[in-house]
Amino acid sequence: MNLFQTIILGIVEGFSEFLPISSTGHLILVSKLLKIETSEFLKSFEIIIQLGAILAVPALYWKKIINNKQVWLKLGVAFIPTAIIGFALYKIIKQVFLESESLVVYSLFIGGIALIAFEIWHKQRNVKTAKNVEKISFKDSALIGTVQSLAMIPGVSRSAATIIGGMLAGVSREAIVEFSFLLAIPTMTAATGYDLLKNANSFSLNQFNLLLVGFIVSFITALLSIKWLLNFVKKHSFIAFGIYRIIVALVFWVLIL
Repeated sequence: MNLFQTIILGIVEGFSEFLPISSTGHLILVSKLLKIETSEFLKSFEIIIQLGAILAVPALYWKKIINNKQVWLKLGVAFIPTAIIGFALYKIIKQVFLESESLVVYSLFIGGIALIAFEIWHKQRNVKTAKNVEKISFKDSALIGTVQSLAMIPGVSRSAATIIGGMLAGVSREAIVEFSFLLAIPTMTAATGYDLLKNANSFSLNQFNLLLVGFIVSFITALLSIKWLLNFVKKHSFIAFGIYRIIVALVFWVLIL
């Protein structure tokens, strides 16, 4: 893995993290296109640089975040299911899920169909909604966190899983988008910390430098794109993303599988 490949992956992560298209899935597929050899370092890299993109959220909205202590309690409730499941399945995630391009392709394709079907179905619903993050209940927080755990399968998309879970619970699109991105902070901080704890001793100095570069590039890319991405996701349906996922899955089916 070289510096050029690292920068490309950082850009891909920073832009795709906040869209319902699976940043992890894109990192795996782009790594394949760049002919990067699968290794324990690459799998750790794909986890750790996600935190770089996620940290763009508190960097831009720290005032709003720090003043919502009640929201952080709800984020803690939402984080618990993912923490338990992620800890239990850590070896499977690293040794099986992150090595399977076919799993990513299938997940992108099925997820694309699911996004389109969900949007068509959801338009026909007439439910009361929580209009802002503060109105999300602890019960709904637990449900959203449980649904988020599905994103441990690369190609599913953490953003898509949590947003759809929240909308099913009656949370408005605007509120669940914000909650989803806030929930990513403890989720990816824990995932990065745990992975470093397990694997940092095996990384070389050059690999640490590549991690740092990927982290910074994903952070900067996310800073440049996050406001546009947040506004787009809040105001538009997921149908376009569903179509995109299906197209990408078919393309990589031909190229890889």
